[in-house]
Amino acid sequence: MGVPVSLTEWMTLLEALSEGLAFSSLSEFYYLARAVLVKSETQFDNYDLAFQNYFSGIETPDDVAGKALEWLRNGLPTQLIAPNEQALYQNMGIKNIQQPGLNMNFPEVSNTVAKYGGMPFGRGGVNPKGERIGGAPGNFSAIQVAAKRHYRGYRSDAILGVRKFEAALRVLRQLTNLHEGVKDELDLNGTIDATCRNAGRLELVWDRPRKNNLKILLLMDSGGSMDMYINLCSQLFSAFKRSSHLKKLKTYYFHNCVYDYIYEKPNCSAENAITTYDFLHNLDASYRLIIIGDASMAEGELTVVDGAIDWDNMNKEPGLVWLERLAKHFRHAVWLNPIPTSGWNEQMNYRAHTITMVRKLFPMFELSLSGLDQAVKRLKVSN
Repeated sequence: MGVPVSLTEWMTLLEALSEGLAFSSLSEFYYLARAVLVKSETQFDNYDLAFQNYFSGIETPDDVAGKALEWLRNGLPTQLIAPNEQALYQNMGIKNIQQPGLNMNFPEVSNTVAKYGGMPFGRGGVNPKGERIGGAPGNFSAIQVAAKRHYRGYRSDAILGVRKFEAALRVLRQLTNLHEGVKDELDLNGTIDATCRNAGRLELVWDRPRKNNLKILLLMDSGGSMDMYINLCSQLFSAFKRSSHLKKLKTYYFHNCVYDYIYEKPNCSAENAITTYDFLHNLDASYRLIIIGDASMAEGELTVVDGAIDWDNMNKEPGLVWLERLAKHFRHAVWLNPIPTSGWNEQMNYRAHTITMVRKLFPMFELSLSGLDQAVKRLKVSN
């Protein structure tokens, strides 16, 4: 996840674990590792993401209890027995832990040894290869803490990401002032050049004033499969909001595909809805339309009546019909897809068929810095 960790820090963590400073608790390990490995609060969120991704979803195979019991009955291999485990067994009255057919209450013993001696099987332990046997997971609170991501606001790359998008959006400035307005502003460089070419006789060159005439319409897919890309879309949205070279910026939302209604807020509910006909009537073709969505859905959502995934808002016409209306109304339109271009191949991704269908209506680009740059250039040359 990009958290820089030196070899010295890593060895320090291993030393701390060997001294038992994690106290056989995943929660304690979470804080111990963060204290040793993370040098700046700007990396706390990345650390939480790494911790959550690595430890979430741990499941114990159904047959692991039987395997562990058989493992104990057949005697423990010497190389798997740590010195503290040997001492712990002896303290429990077990003199020969390699004794075949050892008769003991397996769950209680294994859980005790796991917790205090690092045994690979049991509950509550911190053995790196350990597996829980019986009972509810007692140490998952650390995963819940990591999942809350309390430190996402401290990330240093969030602002950098927005700034990178802003840099790409500056190309939009070139879309204005070239063909709009009256030429009533003196072009000094053009005047000097023309005068020189005219053997020193003054020749004035006029240009259109550099007024902010660019109007952007941002239409974003909200919810469902787009939830995993919310951070990336938020960065782009922030970049658009902070762009000073836009005369107007309007943002609307849809879910999977545009149908009879478009929504003024990410919560695509009835109270936030306006009819798509009103939407098209109120926004003229001078707006540059940028649609953001993964275009991944069931084929019927594009091709059939009442194919919308939201059952409380059935569509009277197929989704492709509405997308065609958008493409015809807005002469300058592009589609940004957060799925990498490698996922647009139908042979590699079965959901890519609808992506292909949408690409036939809108020029589609990957939602990345390079993809945004290509999309902006496409908007520039559209007629």
